[in-house]
Amino acid sequence: MTAKLKIAVLGATGYSGLELTRILLHHPRVEKPLLLRRAAEGSTPSDLAEIFPALSGNGAYPLHPLSWSWLKQEGVELLFLATPHEASRTLAPEAIHEGLRIVDLSGAWRLKQARHCAIYGFRDADTLKAAELTEKAIYGLPELHSDQLPGAQLVANPGCYATSVILALAPLVRADLLNREQGIISDSKSGVSGAGKEPTAKTHFVSVADNLSAYSVFNHRHVGEMAEQLGIDTQELVFTPHLLPIPRGILSTIYVRLKNSTTAAAIESCFRSFYQHRRWVRIFATPKLPQVQFSLNTNYCDIGFCLAEDGQRLVLVSCIDNLLKGAAGQAVQNMNLMYGWREDEGLQ
Repeated sequence: MTAKLKIAVLGATGYSGLELTRILLHHPRVEKPLLLRRAAEGSTPSDLAEIFPALSGNGAYPLHPLSWSWLKQEGVELLFLATPHEASRTLAPEAIHEGLRIVDLSGAWRLKQARHCAIYGFRDADTLKAAELTEKAIYGLPELHSDQLPGAQLVANPGCYATSVILALAPLVRADLLNREQGIISDSKSGVSGAGKEPTAKTHFVSVADNLSAYSVFNHRHVGEMAEQLGIDTQELVFTPHLLPIPRGILSTIYVRLKNSTTAAAIESCFRSFYQHRRWVRIFATPKLPQVQFSLNTNYCDIGFCLAEDGQRLVLVSCIDNLLKGAAGQAVQNMNLMYGWREDEGLQ
C-alpha cells in the first residue's frame, strides 16, 4: 500500500482551519494532520478540542509549537497555512527554505501586480525573495489552473468572494462575450464567518442579527484577484460586498451586458463547455437560480443566470460555502491536484 502523505496545519484554531482539519482527518490519502500553533499563540489551549468541544470524544488533537526541525523529523511534506496574511508572508519563505510544499489560505501570495498587492501593506524583510516567491506562487483556483498545480511548491488559495465572482465570469470573459465598456457590477453577500473568528464591533451579534450592511466599497482586497485572474482592469468592475446575518455562505449577483444579442441556450452552452470536466462547478439551467442553502457544507460553486428579452442584459448568480469552496475545501482540492490524486478525494 502506498504510504500516506504526512501533512501539518498551522492555524487550525480559526474557522477555516477547523474546517480544513475536519476534512483532512477523513481524507483517505493523508495521515492525521499535525496541528501547529505559533509562538505568538502561547496562551492557546494545548488541544483543539478545548477550543472546539464538538471534536471531543474522538481522540486527542494536540496543538504543537511550530518547529521546522520537528516537522522535518516527523517527515511532513506539505504544510497548510491558515494564518493571517502578515504571518503567511513571513512563514511561507521559511517553510519553503525547509523543503516543504505550501498551501496558503491567506492573501499573502495571491497577487502578482504591485498595485493590487499594495492594499495589504506588506513589509518584507527580503524584498527580492518575496518577489521571487510571488512569481512562483500558483493561484489555486483549480478550474483555471489545474495544469500548474502538480509542480507547485507554493499554492495561494483564492479568496472566497474572488472564487464566487471569477468562476461566474471566466467562461464569458474567455469567450469574449462581454461588453466590458459597459462595466461589470457584482453585488456579493457573505455570512459572518467570512470575517474571521476574531470578534469586532461590526461582527457582534447585536450588529449583525436582523441586519444587512455593505462594507469595503471600492477597496475590498479581493478585487485585485478578480481583475488579475479575469484579465480585466479594476476600473471595469464595481464590487460591493455585504454582510448577511447568517453563519456561512456567499451569494454573488453579477450584472453584465453582452456584445451581441444571444440566447439563453448559447449562454448555458458556454458555461457547460467551459466547466465540462470540472467536478466542483454545477451549472443551473435557466430560469432556476442557485441559493446559498444549495451549496452550504459542500465544495460546489453553483452558477445560474437570467437573460433579458433583449438578449444582451445578463444577470449571473454564483453561490459557494465561504469556508469550503471559498477556503478549506478548495485547499484540499488543490492538494489533491498537487499530488496527482482525484480532484474530489476526501471532499465527497
